[in-house]
Amino acid sequence: MKVQDRSGERFVQALEELVEREDRGALATLRRGLGKPPGTVVEIYPYVVPFLPADPDDRRAWVYFTVAPLFAFHPLNWPSNERRGWTNFGASVAQVAQRLGERSAGLEARFLRLLAAEREELPLQLYRMLTLFKPHRVPVSWVDLLRDLDQWDHPERFVQQRWARAFVEQRERREEGSLSERSDEASE
Repeated sequence: MKVQDRSGERFVQALEELVEREDRGALATLRRGLGKPPGTVVEIYPYVVPFLPADPDDRRAWVYFTVAPLFAFHPLNWPSNERRGWTNFGASVAQVAQRLGERSAGLEARFLRLLAAEREELPLQLYRMLTLFKPHRVPVSWVDLLRDLDQWDHPERFVQQRWARAFVEQRERREEGSLSERSDEASE
C-alpha cells in the first residue's frame, strides 16, 4: 500500500497551515503524540483523521499518526521548489552531519540505528533524530517521509537503501567541495 500523493500532500499542507496561522494550541496537541504509540492519543484525531485516504488500513493510518506529532515538533519543510532530487530523510541527516563537522560520528551511529529500526521503533528513532535537526534548522520533506514510512517494512528495504544512498552522496559532495576549496586555497 502506498500513501497516496494527493492525500499526503493535503495532509502536510494542512499541518503547514497550522504553523502559518500560528495555531500553537493545535501544534501542542499534536506534540502530545510524541513518545506514545501512533494513533493512541485521541486529541490528535481531528487533525489527522480528515486527511486519511478514503479507505485507510491500520498501516496507512499509523503513518499519518506517526508523522503528525513529529511535524509539530519540527515543522520545517523543504521549500516546494527544492523537493526534487535528494530530499529524503537521509539527505536531511547529511545536512546535519555537514553542520556538525567533526562531531558527526554520533549522528552517523544514530542514523544507522534508525535504518535498522523496526516499524514500532520508528517514531522514537525519528524523534531522536529530529532533536538534532531542530537546532540546525534542517528541513524535512514531510510528504516524502509519509511515503517512505508507508514502505518501511518492504522486504527489499529500498527506503532504507535510498536514505543511506542520499546520505553518502551528500557526504561525498561535501568532501569533494572541501577538497576543492583546500586546493583553491593552496594555489593562491
